[in-house]
Amino acid sequence: MTQKTIKQRFKTTIFRIFLVSILVFAVVLWVCSWTYSEGTRSGNLIKVSTKGVVFKSFEGELNLGGVRMLEGLEGNIWSFTILNDDVAESVKEFEGKRVKVYYKERYKTMPWKGDTNYIVTEIEELTP
Repeated sequence: MTQKTIKQRFKTTIFRIFLVSILVFAVVLWVCSWTYSEGTRSGNLIKVSTKGVVFKSFEGELNLGGVRMLEGLEGNIWSFTILNDDVAESVKEFEGKRVKVYYKERYKTMPWKGDTNYIVTEIEELTP
C-alpha cells in the first residue's frame, strides 16, 4: 500500500466515526425528549427559583404533605422544572399557596432543559 491510500483510508475512517457519533447523539436526544408519563400533583408551592451555571432554568418545589415518621412529621418534597416563561411567571404568583400542577415526565433531561425529569406545563390554585 502506498502512503496516499493509507492517508485516504484513515480520513475515511475518521469521517465515518464522526457521522456515526452525530447519528448516535441525535438518537439519544430524540429518545430523551419522549414523554414517559403525564399527570398532576397538588400541594403547597414552597420554592420557585432560577438555577444553573451555564444553562438557566426555572426550578420549583412542591410540599405534597406530611408523612408520619417515628420522630414526628416529615415533609414530602417534589422538585420540578418549568420550561415555559408564561407558566414560570404564573408559578411565582402562587408561591406559598396550595396548587395543582400538570406535568410531563421525560426519560432523561438534557442539561439545557433543567435539573429534573418533571416538566410542569400548567398550574392552578386550589381553593381552600
